[in-house]
Amino acid sequence: MTGSTGARLAAMAVWTLTRVVLLLCVTKVITLSGPDVTSDVSVIYHGWSEVLKTGTYPESDVTWQYPPLAALAVLSPALLPFLDYASAFFVLAFVCDLLVLGLLMYAGRGDGRWQAGTWVWVAGVPLLGTTAYARYDVMVTAVAVAALLAGLRHPRVMGALAAVGALLKVWPALVLAGTARGRRTRLAWTAAAVTGAGLLMGCAVAMPGSLAFLGAQRDRGTEVESLGALVFHVARQFGWPGRVEFHYGSMEFLGPYVPLVSTLALCLSVLALAWLLLWRLRARDFGASTPADAAFAAVLLFTTTSRVLSPQYMLWLVGLAAVCLVFRDSRMVLPAGLVLLATGLTQWEFPFGFTHVVISDATGVTLMLLRNGLLVAATLIACRRLWRHTVLGAAHGDGGSADRSAPAGTEGPNRAGSAATPARAR
Repeated sequence: MTGSTGARLAAMAVWTLTRVVLLLCVTKVITLSGPDVTSDVSVIYHGWSEVLKTGTYPESDVTWQYPPLAALAVLSPALLPFLDYASAFFVLAFVCDLLVLGLLMYAGRGDGRWQAGTWVWVAGVPLLGTTAYARYDVMVTAVAVAALLAGLRHPRVMGALAAVGALLKVWPALVLAGTARGRRTRLAWTAAAVTGAGLLMGCAVAMPGSLAFLGAQRDRGTEVESLGALVFHVARQFGWPGRVEFHYGSMEFLGPYVPLVSTLALCLSVLALAWLLLWRLRARDFGASTPADAAFAAVLLFTTTSRVLSPQYMLWLVGLAAVCLVFRDSRMVLPAGLVLLATGLTQWEFPFGFTHVVISDATGVTLMLLRNGLLVAATLIACRRLWRHTVLGAAHGDGGSADRSAPAGTEGPNRAGSAATPARAR
């Protein structure tokens, strides 16, 4: 048995054990402390599915804030009519989890590749806990992972999958941020635009309310787990008179200065977008790992600066970090490790310690400082390494890990990776 085969078998064994435990938890064979995270599926998603079956989106529900293809995820349990809605949803989440595992294991074979990405996924999902199977984000993450890995050979497929992912939950559009200049970008971005426009048109014709999501986030405030919320967690210790309430689908701070902090968070997101555009204009060295590295850095930027940082968002980062670590020349090893630590802390604060977070006691504030501090550190390190490798590296003649002159579709899956220099610091 070769070392790589043994690593894959070990990963599969650990994956099987941890996922069986997750299924036992979400089906309540094993009961955990803290809030019931599965109620979003059994109550909210199930309720939306009943509305969607009537041929319209649940526009009257302020918690429906999703792009039109989210309806497919919500309706997907109908594929398993022999199970109740919640059980069918959990089984489909399990299948998507398995799909990601298979994609990563397959992509991790060959020169310039390794199975580290597989292990990131194997460990990251159980670190998040039952939330991973109790939201449809695992389905979205599967689409984003498939898009990035497909882009190694088929940029059109990458673009089409990115469009599907964006119409499921917006953020997968960022997987296109790091496509190599020239023909690959033209093919991927054109495919994304055509696929997205076609799907949007189809949804608009099929069901009213498909574009309501465009304004759904307008009235969101500062959610208690976000980076901006730290201001109020600390301010509460000094008599700040605000409160925490369920608002627009999450627990948010309400009171003096909350609109100001929410506006500042939006400004940070705009600055993040500006940095990403500047990087795109300046970058010259596009290697095999660059699309994944850039997508990971981009999603870190927008997740960390968001007014809302729900626990399931960590699954996006785990999936993208896993794709980065498929490539030995990726510079994202340290940020990926920080994300795994932050994911474990996320389960500790939700659901186990969520009461502490809501009341902003010492435990809650400490958990939020540590988790969000790790995310800020991961974001800064990822962006710095992406810039150094693709902008400064090119400027100083640091050869790229891919043949940038090769036309799209001609690179074999290992060609770029075989030219990498694994010894360089990641």
